[in-house]
Amino acid sequence: MLAVGAALAVGHLAAGVLRVADASPFLAVGNAAIDRTPAPVKDFAIARFGTNDKAALLIGMAVMLVLAGAAIGLIARRAPSIGLAAVGVLGAVGGAAVYEQSSRRLGLLAPVAALLAGLAVLGWLLRRARVPGADEADGAASPLLRPFQRRRFLVGALGVAAGTAVTGAGGFALAGRSGVEASRRAIGALVPAVPAPPIPRGAAFPELGTPHFITPIADFYRIDINLAVPRLRAEDAVLAITGMVDRPMSFTFEEIRSMPLVEKTITLTCVSNPVGGPYVSTANFVGVPLITLLDQAGVQPGATQMVGHSVDGFTVGTPLQAIRDADGALLVIGMNREPLLPEHGFPMRTVVPGLYGYVSATKWVTELELATYDVKPYWVRRGWDGQPPGVAPIKLSSRIDAPGAFQKVPGADVTVAGTAWAQGRGIKRVEVRFDDGEWEPAELGVAVNPNTWRMFRLAKALTPGQHKVACRAVDAEDNMQAEERLGVITPGPTPDGATGWHSIVFTVV
Repeated sequence: MLAVGAALAVGHLAAGVLRVADASPFLAVGNAAIDRTPAPVKDFAIARFGTNDKAALLIGMAVMLVLAGAAIGLIARRAPSIGLAAVGVLGAVGGAAVYEQSSRRLGLLAPVAALLAGLAVLGWLLRRARVPGADEADGAASPLLRPFQRRRFLVGALGVAAGTAVTGAGGFALAGRSGVEASRRAIGALVPAVPAPPIPRGAAFPELGTPHFITPIADFYRIDINLAVPRLRAEDAVLAITGMVDRPMSFTFEEIRSMPLVEKTITLTCVSNPVGGPYVSTANFVGVPLITLLDQAGVQPGATQMVGHSVDGFTVGTPLQAIRDADGALLVIGMNREPLLPEHGFPMRTVVPGLYGYVSATKWVTELELATYDVKPYWVRRGWDGQPPGVAPIKLSSRIDAPGAFQKVPGADVTVAGTAWAQGRGIKRVEVRFDDGEWEPAELGVAVNPNTWRMFRLAKALTPGQHKVACRAVDAEDNMQAEERLGVITPGPTPDGATGWHSIVFTVV
């Protein structure tokens, strides 16, 4: 187990020294496992663990490696060559994962270093575990049967454990030494040529428990497939426009920033958001209209989708017509007039309002490829919908933000406050009911635009005791929010977004 741990720590340190974060064998194997996980298992992980799915994967990998290390150690006590060969197999798996996942071939040095460290530590500990000079006159067939010299071995084992901890810590420290933060700070504030209208008073009710209308950039939800956030400096970033275009083009980050920037207030929602869930946020996105860039390249007839390519190899397919129709389809370089955070796609990403992120949001984008639907992006290859006729529009939804579930509310006058969204259409009405009674219209916050959420509130005098409150919304096209409670994993296209009326139980005291 110590040998496996030392190998992983050395591999992580080597990746940090090389400044190739995705070359860490542990993370590369994890990312390879994510890519190969069957869609039903992925859907279960998303529904069960939410944003903790990556932590669950890493913990599971750590447990498996501990068990594998223990098994190899037991074998190596009697057959060192087989134990060393088993460590070699683990090293080969790590090397293959890095070869597949790493953005730079230089990263292959990390699994090589990890393998050498694992073999060296295992061999050294096996030698320390035996009494020097012991003979085999007692009939032992192999020096492997010589008695352990426990103290000498334990001292060596503690030394390896301490070295592994220091090496691993060094790897984590070096992982952040990419210059991304300095690159981000050098950009400074982003001032759009066409600013978004200011958020009017009365658009949100944070004093009653709803979110602030604009989500602080650090609080914006994050969903992606990465175990480690890709780190790309703005000065190294180049966006290529390729595929079915008349003039393939490329733009540096500085060229994008020098274009007239526009600002759009947009609410994003993740397809894995459960009924009443937290994976919905709103920001003022700053960037360049995607259609402006595509028109410069000259989209050829027959192109039906734009495939965004991320620096980590992830791909997103967005219907070309949705880009043309959406008010606010952007190549984004900032949120709330700050440069993007690394976890939100720094230095560039795409945003297309009205669609779930897996068909609209390419973080760390490096290429926009114009293609037909014959090209299958990452999630579509894994069985998810996202190409006509599905296209993955965001479901009409609403949730109760206050009071909280099972909260004790003092006083008889209770104010229910919440949030509703129907991007691309807007919210026309929200209704609330108490204890399965009649539906009552809630007061709506001031509307900002059809691509953003809308807050609501309703005051009610209630008797002491337990109460249930539910909400439902109607969009601007008079569509009623679906009552049937379906989770992220549905019988139709997978996933299709959760549906159902959100309800909570609270107590008046």
